[in-house]
Amino acid sequence: MKKKIIVVIILFLFQSIIANLGHPVTPAFVRALGLKDYMFGIFYTLMSLGLMIGSPIWGILGDKFPKRPLIVGGLLLYSCGQWLFGYSGDVVWMGIARFLSGLGASSVMTLFTSYLVAHSDPEKRSKNLGYMGAAVTLGASIGYYLGGFISTNPWVTSVLNIHDYRQIFLVQTIVNTIFALAVVCFFRDNVSKKNHEPAIVGALAAHSHQPLSLILFLLSLTFFTIGATNISKFLDVYFNDLGYSPEALGTFVFFTGITSIVTSVAIVPLLARIRRQILLMMAVQILGALIIFIVFRLNHFIFVIYSVFMIYIALKAIYQPLEQSYISRHVRSGKYATLLGWRQAFVSIGMVLGPLGGGFLYEKSPLILFDSSGLFFLIGALMLAGVYILKRTKNRHIGRLE
Repeated sequence: MKKKIIVVIILFLFQSIIANLGHPVTPAFVRALGLKDYMFGIFYTLMSLGLMIGSPIWGILGDKFPKRPLIVGGLLLYSCGQWLFGYSGDVVWMGIARFLSGLGASSVMTLFTSYLVAHSDPEKRSKNLGYMGAAVTLGASIGYYLGGFISTNPWVTSVLNIHDYRQIFLVQTIVNTIFALAVVCFFRDNVSKKNHEPAIVGALAAHSHQPLSLILFLLSLTFFTIGATNISKFLDVYFNDLGYSPEALGTFVFFTGITSIVTSVAIVPLLARIRRQILLMMAVQILGALIIFIVFRLNHFIFVIYSVFMIYIALKAIYQPLEQSYISRHVRSGKYATLLGWRQAFVSIGMVLGPLGGGFLYEKSPLILFDSSGLFFLIGALMLAGVYILKRTKNRHIGRLE
């Protein structure tokens, strides 16, 4: 593996740790302010809206200018958003803070990923994306665990003088700013400015014309993201409702990270060799839906969530590098950051729509929320079937011409 790829994977690992420090305390923080449960979904939606708007813009800028200052700028914007969310004390400003955090985080997610794709050999791209996905998931798990541990462990709270949940966001702000300095020191990107490139609006228009099969694939990704996001975010709330502490949630998410790591390292490289990737991704979505339909109907929650639910976690770890690799094959003229920015935008649409309606579904019944997630997986699989049919039809047409 190339040194520059190893560096970006390590940086992505640490960024993921930092970005997830506040997640295990957010449900309890929102409730401590006397806000309704649906506000948790609205705050997450506003952050996802920032991701959706920012991703294609950062992607276009990343293909025009060196990525390092863009990533650092995004990280500093994320730091400002996290501090404002924790200390504003006002619902409106908290919503603005969430949007700013999403806008900043989208630079890191888009530009690190596009950098890795651009510097990976085509035959190793899925494997490298799998390693990156494993690093991000492991980082999220460590971040969840540390966030829960810092906020609840008596010795740590005494040493760090932490008296309420707001201070977790202050810790996150400080550490993230230090990480931005680390990016300045360790991330190397020699892309030079290209003055002949169109402006952002023109570039957005130029890249909006994509094959129908790719658009349908991206829509499938949106539906998958709606389901996966609702499961991930409202499982946090579900843990809280069942009386489990932030530390218990952090421990659980850490275990999901280990599962994802093992899957990404041991299974993804083998599955990447399968030629019919679309059919494989369809199978992943259908199996994921079936598991979700089953898990939340079984008794002995902790046993089930640490056993059967881990199959779903493994399927998610398989799906992400496969879909990113598939999308990267449609890159034109080396515009990796631009296309992957569009990809992140479609992911972010799912992250916006999911919690926006998910908060109200959860208030009616957690089971309704989780069942709807399984349904979204099935809709995504149906769209992938459409992609497969379109690709087969196109290949047959080309065969007749030849």
